[in-house]
Amino acid sequence: MAELLIELFSEEIPARMQVRAAEDFKRLVTTKLADAGLAFTDAIAHSTPRRLTLAVTGLPVRQADVRDERKGPRVGSPDAAVQGFLRGAGLASLDQCEQRDTGKGVFWFAVVEKPGVATIDALPGIIDAAIRELPWPKSMRWGNNTFRWVRPLQSILALFDGAVVPGYLTLKTAEPAPEASEGNVCLSGEPTAVTLLYGDTTRGHRFLAPDVLTIADFADYQQKLAGAFVVLDREARKARILEQANALAAAEGLSLRDDPGLLEEVAGLVEWPVGLIGTIDQAFMDVPAEVLTTSMRTHQRYFALETSDGKLAPRFILMANRTTEDGGKAVVAGNERVLRARLSDAKFFWDLDRKVPLEDQAKKLADITFHAKLGTTAAKVQRVEGLAAVIARAIHADVDATRRAARLAKADLVTGLVGEFPEVQGVVGRYIAYEQGESAAVAEAIADHYKPLGPSDSCPTAPVSVAVALADKIDTLVAFFGIDEKPTGSRDPFALRRAALGVIRLVVENGLRVDLSDLFLVARGQLGLDHAALDGELLAFFADRLVVALREKGVRHDLIAAALAGRAEGDLVRLLARVDALAGFVNTDDGANLLSAFRRAANILRIEEKKDGHAHDGVPDAALLRVDEEKALAAALDAARASSEPALAAEDYVGTMAALATLRGPVDAFFDKVTVNADDPALRANRLRLLAGIRRTLNHVADFSVIEG
Repeated sequence: MAELLIELFSEEIPARMQVRAAEDFKRLVTTKLADAGLAFTDAIAHSTPRRLTLAVTGLPVRQADVRDERKGPRVGSPDAAVQGFLRGAGLASLDQCEQRDTGKGVFWFAVVEKPGVATIDALPGIIDAAIRELPWPKSMRWGNNTFRWVRPLQSILALFDGAVVPGYLTLKTAEPAPEASEGNVCLSGEPTAVTLLYGDTTRGHRFLAPDVLTIADFADYQQKLAGAFVVLDREARKARILEQANALAAAEGLSLRDDPGLLEEVAGLVEWPVGLIGTIDQAFMDVPAEVLTTSMRTHQRYFALETSDGKLAPRFILMANRTTEDGGKAVVAGNERVLRARLSDAKFFWDLDRKVPLEDQAKKLADITFHAKLGTTAAKVQRVEGLAAVIARAIHADVDATRRAARLAKADLVTGLVGEFPEVQGVVGRYIAYEQGESAAVAEAIADHYKPLGPSDSCPTAPVSVAVALADKIDTLVAFFGIDEKPTGSRDPFALRRAALGVIRLVVENGLRVDLSDLFLVARGQLGLDHAALDGELLAFFADRLVVALREKGVRHDLIAAALAGRAEGDLVRLLARVDALAGFVNTDDGANLLSAFRRAANILRIEEKKDGHAHDGVPDAALLRVDEEKALAAALDAARASSEPALAAEDYVGTMAALATLRGPVDAFFDKVTVNADDPALRANRLRLLAGIRRTLNHVADFSVIEG
């Protein structure tokens, strides 16, 4: 068994594209190997800023021989059929075929044996196709080449079993200028090509070890890169970055602020991480900490440090891509100078913005268009304030504080600081609100009303914050659905799915007993939308989002569909309680057996009702209940309905399921002892009505027909 090693060496690949590209390249190559009949033991992909690497182990040195048998026409068939068979099999005459008696006659058979080729001969086409099919988000051409890739490719290392794969990548094909011509006919040469030959060399770190390295295999490749200041393994680079950053922070009595996203990005920017620590000028430390960290993170890829009490420290850590003779002093000084310039702008805007009352800033929102069909941002703020007040009353939040927070929530959108750093909208408003004497409830709601922004974002819990956040998201959803700007399979330009998931989290995580239908009605009224069908569309949209959210937590989608039972449900807390109870029920023996019995009853009814041409939904005739088991089932159904209906109305879903569980014994006994399709038509119809009673009783609680398993 042999090893395949491929390295695509290029100019710096954008950090956010590296991991996906390495995995895509691995997928493409391994899929093509499998299609060629080349099994392997393992495949490992690596990425650094300048290289994508793939090592495939356990490959055979030759493809397996292939024996292909094809059945042809019957012996004695017309010549046209015979010739078509020969062409399809790639044979010249029937002398290359054999006759076989199949028991249904004598037929021609073609047996074609194809010896497997050497694996190394199959690899050039596989590698070339994989390189060309890599799905980069963006690509480019360089020089006068016609080939496109994410960045200019410099070399391709391709080794199989220690030998260079005999192939190349064509970067450009062009006709040469004719040396002589006759009319329109070129009398000289063939097309020329600019190619990149596969080889056995690579290079180390761009500055610390730029010389050519000749490679024998993957183990040699790893060893030589490590000696040439390249940490090939991404996880090892991340570990090295964290180790150095934590050590530098600890030496200052500080701690590193956790930032997994930044760690991933920095690991894609350096091949040889060297940690250095710099200083933030004290003059900038009164700027909101989120602005400082956003500037450092977004523009400079610096790690923030914290003091023991969790406050931002006036220090930062950067990762250089090399060691320097002065121990990084010049690098730190240069980065401090760049940061100083960026933060000077931030401080200028901060000092200017906080002098203007938020109420005055909010007036400028009348000059900002929220959407051409939905008016200005000021109009949206007015709608959010009205809806937030309704929600505040429903959840017992301070109505005046809620109105105030909603009125000021978007005021910071017109500040210079948010214009420079859009990521801190809301946060800037909170800081200004505190400085201008607003209450904590109002200030925090200004920052929190955008939340939660995603599954990993925290969800507001303070009543005023919850009311404003809910109102903002619901207004957005109703408004865009109202102008028919709904998400499609591939587009969601206004992030309506995220808004719906945010509403779900706000309601569920805070246990809010609000009916979304009522809130949609208020929002529609403020927008002047009178088509009530919109509420149904929105509830269906929320049901879909709820399925997605719960499925990620391991909740079965069929249980959600069963709990909804075709009804529009605006009380998410009530819906989830029903789902939980249903999940608990079907996971018990009683529930599982009753579900099986329900299916049996439903299947019999479907068949017989189709045969009879009408439903059997009537009430069973007590006089026609002949045997004890059907009498017991009828009584059990009456008792289950009598117990389950008030429990369901009281939202006692556990009690509801317990009432259904009492049906297991009578239903099992009925199917064991009673023949439904009796010879007596009246008896048969009555027993079918009993089965319809099972279906009706269970479906009153949930749609058991959609439950799987």
